[in-house]
Formats: sequence, C-alpha cells, structure tokens
Amino acid sequence: MDTRKLDAIDMRILAELQADGRITNVELSRRAKITAPPCLRRMRALEKAGYVEGYHAELNAKALGFQVQGFVFVGLASQKDADLKHFEERVRSWPEVRECHMLSGEVDFLLKCVATDLSAFQSFITDTLTAEKNVASVKSSLVIHASKHAPGVPIEFTD
Repeated sequence: MDTRKLDAIDMRILAELQADGRITNVELSRRAKITAPPCLRRMRALEKAGYVEGYHAELNAKALGFQVQGFVFVGLASQKDADLKHFEERVRSWPEVRECHMLSGEVDFLLKCVATDLSAFQSFITDTLTAEKNVASVKSSLVIHASKHAPGVPIEFTD
C-alpha cells in the first residue's frame, strides 16, 4: 500500500466515497471543493494506493429472505498455522458466513452468519460447522436487532 500522506481533500474524498459509493465524480468534486478532473485523478490514485478496496451495494437481508443473523464463536483443537489456514479456507466456501475474524484470547474465530430461518441456522452449525475437522467448540448468539451499523472506518477531515 502507498503510504503517502493524505491531505484534507483526500480524506474528504474517502469519507464521501465511504458514505456513498455511487456518488458521481461531479458531486464528489463539489463536496471535496475541487474541480472534477483533479478529483477523478485523486480518486483513482487513492484506489491504486489501496485506500479504497472496492464498492458494493448494501442489501436488505430480511427483504431477501434472510430472517436470522447470528454470531458464532469457534474454538479449534489445533492452532497450528496450517490448521488455521485450512479453517479459513473452508469458511470462505460457506455462503452463510458473511464475515470471519481470527481472534486472540479464548476463542479462535468469530463468524457473522445469516440464515433464512432458525432451522437453517441450526443446520449450518450442526451439519457444517461442528462437522468440520479440528473444530473443538462452537457457541452462538442470535442477533435480536442491530442498533448501529457503520461500515468502514471513522474518517475525520478539516474544512
């Protein structure tokens, strides 16, 4: 990743892109208080430098039939590097798992999962996750409701 110093304009561009990845370059340049051509150059430079990793649409899970969201805490029997990598590889193949984080402490991995219903969530845990070799413990918590969802990172910039 490019480690160049980001100025206030770069930070404003990043904040605006994070808030709305579909923003037009004209609107982005207006908000960044620069003209469109240099704004586009800066945006492309920020992408090339690795500050912007991609763009995506945020979908309504419930509208698409995913009524259950849960967090699953996974402990492995072995934490050898090869075993950790194998588990991460397996997790990438499970569509129910939307996020996977390796943790330090008592639990090895935290998985954010979705399912169409409670039965499907239970089936995923019992038939897929706990059946995986090297999985020693699984604990899950269902989401009742989310009170905050702020993707990305907090970006501050000066005017």
